[in-house]
Amino acid sequence: MNGFINELVGAIAQVLVFSLIPFIWWLITARKKESFFSWIGLKKIEHKGSAVITILVSAAVFLAYGLATRFFTGLFSGVITSAGSQFAGMGNSYIPVAIIYGFVRTGLSEEIVFRGFLLKRIANKFGFAAGNTIQALLFGLMHGIPFGLISGNILVAVIFTLLPGCVGFYMGWVNEKKCGGSVIPGWLMHGFTNAIVTCMSL
Repeated sequence: MNGFINELVGAIAQVLVFSLIPFIWWLITARKKESFFSWIGLKKIEHKGSAVITILVSAAVFLAYGLATRFFTGLFSGVITSAGSQFAGMGNSYIPVAIIYGFVRTGLSEEIVFRGFLLKRIANKFGFAAGNTIQALLFGLMHGIPFGLISGNILVAVIFTLLPGCVGFYMGWVNEKKCGGSVIPGWLMHGFTNAIVTCMSL
């Protein structure tokens, strides 16, 4: 129970910290135009086209990502760890903790910053292609640089920048082009992936 409460408090704190700069930016530039939640994409999904196709393609993308990540994590075992590896061996009682970690601490906080803030602000200024590419690159680098520094291996840095970067690009495209600018689809995809990977390490 203590583990769950600690993770919940830590996850909420991280979401608040990650939301601080977007909130200040909104307060200065867009407070009179729309609500903060709408501005960062925490709003109702307005899907265009077939939702079934989007779900199936998304499942295929994340399956490919999961398999590739598992392969390369195994290839560089001892150097690279997966999401939620700090809970390894904790057992099934930590499944609620893994869910909070996947959906709130990592999923929600990162979606607010990358797809909710960076993509939208850059896209408003320079267009969707620039916004989505830049946020995806930064998202990838956030994962790849630490692994590269820990391992001292440039190949590790490149691989673990490209894998999440490509998925980040896809999530940005789904959010903006298929779901009316809502970050909820990306949040769900991100959260499910991290929660499942974390649960697999328990």
